[in-house]
Amino acid sequence: MEGQVVLGSGEQRAEGAGQANGGLDGLARLTEAELARRYEAGSASAELLRLEGRPKGRMLTVRGLATGRPYEALRRFAGHGAFPWGGKSFFKVDAERGRGINRVRLGGARFEWYPFDTRLDVSLLDGRPTLLLDYDKPENPFFIRRIRDELRAIAPGLFLGPAMWRDDRGGAAFVLWFALDLNAPEPT
Repeated sequence: MEGQVVLGSGEQRAEGAGQANGGLDGLARLTEAELARRYEAGSASAELLRLEGRPKGRMLTVRGLATGRPYEALRRFAGHGAFPWGGKSFFKVDAERGRGINRVRLGGARFEWYPFDTRLDVSLLDGRPTLLLDYDKPENPFFIRRIRDELRAIAPGLFLGPAMWRDDRGGAAFVLWFALDLNAPEPT
């Protein structure tokens, strides 16, 4: 893909910011605008296509809930072990593609739901390279197939991205920010 951003320079630029903010917990304290700046400073390259593992996930913010008691309650719940979404598992397919699946906990049971394919693409937020998590797969329910997740590295092993709802015109509406931390993988 033309116009790739090399992990080296972007990683160095964002590394201090990610470490200074304390991983997932630190990112959860940031505003939507601060998360957008971290994402814009992040990097996406062919290195992200080699992403493998079970990084711990965290929902960070939801559009329309930026302050107040509902925001605080949701932020605390998203960081609690009872929150259903545990992260994503990634598997390398080849030099240009990968695949993955979401890890969900309900009660004491664990599930792997909603598979996706990964590839480098152009971000709908800023037009720069991003790792696209494409849920438009026949095995997913119609409402999951409309999700567009993007991902960029913001520090070694720390990834940030927007989750969006795709429209019928090729665009998407921002829904929430999420992060993944390979430095704190979920056990198998």
